Amino acid sequence: MKRWIIVAVFIALAVLHQDFWNWDKADLVFGFMPIGLAYHAGYSIVAAIFWALVINFAWPKDLE
Repeated sequence: MKRWIIVAVFIALAVLHQDFWNWDKADLVFGFMPIGLAYHAGYSIVAAIFWALVINFAWPKDLE
């Protein structure tokens, strides 16, 4: 069951990485950061948390 959840979240992150909906926007976040850069900063944080959870919960215990 865990493997399917990990694969599903991985695919969702791969699809969300292609943020084509922000390509034409010139909006600024916090008055100075382009929206595409802010999106990828948030995306990077979510991806790092996801992979940290994968390592914590899905890493085989017999390899340590």
